[in-house]
Amino acid sequence: MKITLLGTGTPWVDLNRQGPAVLIQSGDDTILIDAGRGAFYQAQKVNVSADKINPVFITHHHFDHFGDLFDVILSSWTAGRTTPLKIFGPSGTSDIVSALVEGVYGKDIHFRVDECAATGNTHLDGSNIAKLETHEVKEPGLIYETKQLQVKAEFVKHYYDSEPPRFDWKCLGYRVTSQNKSVVVSGDTVSCEGLDRLAKGADLLIQCCISANADNQHEQGKHLTSYVLPASTEVGEIASRANVTKLVLTHIAAYASLDKMVTDVRKAYTGELIIGEDLLEIEV
Repeated sequence: MKITLLGTGTPWVDLNRQGPAVLIQSGDDTILIDAGRGAFYQAQKVNVSADKINPVFITHHHFDHFGDLFDVILSSWTAGRTTPLKIFGPSGTSDIVSALVEGVYGKDIHFRVDECAATGNTHLDGSNIAKLETHEVKEPGLIYETKQLQVKAEFVKHYYDSEPPRFDWKCLGYRVTSQNKSVVVSGDTVSCEGLDRLAKGADLLIQCCISANADNQHEQGKHLTSYVLPASTEVGEIASRANVTKLVLTHIAAYASLDKMVTDVRKAYTGELIIGEDLLEIEV
């Protein structure tokens, strides 16, 4: 498998890091996990045409993780996509896709469909934009499979307090397996049973890690790294407990002390460690 980190940043604008997005290629399969800010353009930089990306897997509904989904939907169509674009995500994903296609970009789409008909455009079939399949993940386990790969999902813990919100808020991590190799994308999560199950024995864990522990010693920072996004000491413990072969840190804040992150991770984890960077390519 070839893994490309299209974006390794956070919701806060960082000119060095685009929004969270991971591209995974295996044989004829090209899948995208999360579609954060700049995901579509980053894919073009590594010569992956939008019409080749299918499916898209969304971890959760923070805007930095699906803010470029509209671009993937529309640009894959204008690039010549003829098959349904499959979109997986937690409950509420169908509403988001419908709002984009029927609401926010509805007039744009109607214009282009009519334009194709009026001009006899044979390159763009106006009906293709409607070829979307949205799948909401209700239970953990195998959710997608081809001849080349399998994708499993688990619910993970990404709250703003010790208990989940009262509204419908589900967050996912994904494990992609191909040719006896496994890659796990944690999504935004602190340590939890779902992540432990997902990451156990993985060849590669791409794990959110907001910063070094020393970067978050104020009260707000401690709360953040307890319930919302882990700091590097906890990340090292997660990787060590799961016995992953290789660990890649992502979702890194601009203020993070990278050298201290490495020191923190090494308190528990002794395997290969990589600080994620945009457009970094990894073979597994």
